[in-house]
Amino acid sequence: MIAQYLADGIVLGSTLALGAVGLTLTYNILNFANFAHGSLLTWGAYFAWIVIAAFSGVQGTFGSLSFGWPFILALIFAAVMTSVLALVVDWLVFRILRKSNIQVALVIASFGASLLLRNLIVVIFGPEPEYYSDNIQIAKEILPGVRVTPDQLFVVGLSIVLVIVLHLFMTRTKLGKAMRATADNTALAQVTGINIQGIVRWTWIVGASLAAVAGVFFGLTVQILPDMGFNLLLFLFAAAILGGVGSIYGAILGGMVIGIAADLSVLFISPAYKPAVAFIIMILVLLVRPSGILGEKTR
Repeated sequence: MIAQYLADGIVLGSTLALGAVGLTLTYNILNFANFAHGSLLTWGAYFAWIVIAAFSGVQGTFGSLSFGWPFILALIFAAVMTSVLALVVDWLVFRILRKSNIQVALVIASFGASLLLRNLIVVIFGPEPEYYSDNIQIAKEILPGVRVTPDQLFVVGLSIVLVIVLHLFMTRTKLGKAMRATADNTALAQVTGINIQGIVRWTWIVGASLAAVAGVFFGLTVQILPDMGFNLLLFLFAAAILGGVGSIYGAILGGMVIGIAADLSVLFISPAYKPAVAFIIMILVLLVRPSGILGEKTR
């Protein structure tokens, strides 16, 4: 029983890790907590649903998975469109407020943007849950007492690939190194010739793309709902803070820890208290290590 909940927690943790990376990137480079990140995650899931609905007549799946090539197209479309949406919100709202350099204004604006984006989803798509596929998957036993569906294995596998790609991007490419330099010291980075506005745009693109993928993964393994991003927001913040705000690797670790802890807690308490578990773990860790597990500094 414990092994099964541990496996379920790894699947949830994979989704949370990708979502938390985008959140911590925004904080680290743009220097504010973006409450609209959960809504970007939700929009990513719905963008993918549009493509899958458009190709609903296409038959065939990849082996035992519940989807075929339209899902891959939908995943790419979701990442692109969510990035465009994030850039539009930044241009309309955050770009202007950044000039004031008042962080609380940015935070409040992000909360307002979150409400607007979430209500737009309800108006356009309705409040009813949606699914990417009507196929019913049978969970297979991969270890004694552990059963997972092929879609869940796909989510964990692709999450690992994306984390490796993100690591290579941040450590091996000129753009990734420029983003890290900007996060460490924006003024110094600007003096050395780094295009700060370009870095801001790429921060939104990378963060929104990962949020979109996280939303699609959650929709694939659970369901799509207008409130899914809002409901996951506490988990995402807990993961980012637990790992160390500003630390990409900390966000990944925090996402896995929160996901596993939330699912293991079902052994003892009602699933309705999962958000409370995430919050309590975050508080306990911060009492011991205020900068988070992998955090090196606090702003």
